[in-house]
Amino acid sequence: MKRRMMVLASMVGMAANAASVSTAQQTVTVQVRGPSGGAIQAPDVPFVPTPEGAVDGMLALAGVKPGDTVYDLGSGDGRIVISAVQKHGAKHAVGVDINPERIAEANQNASQAGVKNKVEFRQGDLFDADISDASVVTLYLLPSVNERLKSKLLSELKPGTRIVSHSFDMGDWAPTKTVQSEGRTLYLWVVPERGTGGAPR
Repeated sequence: MKRRMMVLASMVGMAANAASVSTAQQTVTVQVRGPSGGAIQAPDVPFVPTPEGAVDGMLALAGVKPGDTVYDLGSGDGRIVISAVQKHGAKHAVGVDINPERIAEANQNASQAGVKNKVEFRQGDLFDADISDASVVTLYLLPSVNERLKSKLLSELKPGTRIVSHSFDMGDWAPTKTVQSEGRTLYLWVVPERGTGGAPR
């Protein structure tokens, strides 16, 4: 009798584990939908906020000034976009993020900061975004995403546009400058003139 009870308990445990695995698999495959019922594409990069000190360091490294149009690709809660106009005097700043919840949060933060008329947040894939009017682009993505994004940056941005990445470089495109800001590595590139061979494709 005791042996039968042990076998039964083992079978119950196996069933529970199977149910757990099944639930986990279902969680992974559930399709997330937005308020309108349309499917939301999963982001390539998880949202990890840039510390405020690194935000200021990135914008300072880019030399953001009045007249600049700043784009933050993967803008999250909007802190870089907001700081660009609020603290560094950018004329206009645009954030692009695929997650509608982050876009809503960023818009709310911009309203609270009193800069709503100078910023814009666009929901969409950063690889599809029109960035041609940017004079500064900021990134906090992943090495693989930076590599994929490199050709877009080089082909769509005007020569002289400054690009700053938090923590991750762009492979064989050597940065113009690298600095440390509060323990964070920040990289700066300047888009070269067309046909000068200043950057790999």
